[in-house]
Amino acid sequence: MNKENIDFARLNRYLESTIPGIGLLQSIDKFTGGQSNPTYRVQSTGGTYVLRRKPSGKLLKSAHAVEREFRVMQALQGSTVPVPQTWCLCEDPELIGSVFFVMSYEDGRIFWDPTLPELTTPERSALYQHEITVLAALHSLDPASIGLADFGRPGNYFERQIARWTGQYRASETDRIDAMESLIAWLEPHTPPDDGQSTLIHGDYRLDNLIIALILVSSLAMGLQSCELDAASPLARALYDVDLVTTAVFVVEMLAKIVSLGLFHGPHAYLSSAW
Repeated sequence: MNKENIDFARLNRYLESTIPGIGLLQSIDKFTGGQSNPTYRVQSTGGTYVLRRKPSGKLLKSAHAVEREFRVMQALQGSTVPVPQTWCLCEDPELIGSVFFVMSYEDGRIFWDPTLPELTTPERSALYQHEITVLAALHSLDPASIGLADFGRPGNYFERQIARWTGQYRASETDRIDAMESLIAWLEPHTPPDDGQSTLIHGDYRLDNLIIALILVSSLAMGLQSCELDAASPLARALYDVDLVTTAVFVVEMLAKIVSLGLFHGPHAYLSSAW
């Protein structure tokens, strides 16, 4: 961000007024890796933080909604789902050129290869089991109980998705594909009915969207054979990537990646990609 003509003094004044003890800014460095919303490590005299912002320039409507990311992560504070501490949301695009929010920096490890070649078979099993434990904790939350009753659109999630996919297919169609025509014709009459259930799902849940606390990596290295871990523990330090947030009734990139959530209605509240 230093190369983007950010007014450090102005940003520092804002952060000092909103984040207790942050002190003076020392550096702001962009994380590597694919992030639809640019994410930065912020070092100050008071500690290390993470800043996540919308990209600069003209954006598609409803895209890069860091405000929604912030709201979901804030709602999950204190729940059984491990997420970073949210500190502030700045909706004034004039301050650094776009809307942004700041959260805690969680020290840990990101496993980019889901086959986990660096771990033994028992270690991989333990880590996968904990990954499932955290996901189950997310699915078990009642959206209304954490202030997300109005998060997302009501109605049948499946109908909306099928209509969107079909429309996108038609818009990019070049040649007729009989198998696709059969699929489209089959989906509509077989769409599950809306049963009014609601839960939270992660729109891009995978291992490299989790920050694994070093304590877990250390435990695995010692040969952890099973994973009877509380999802509220710091072992799975944080979910990340929340920019794909959508709401489907039935139904958090580096820490800062964060989590993308959606509300999804339907009879099968398990795994679904909503973002």
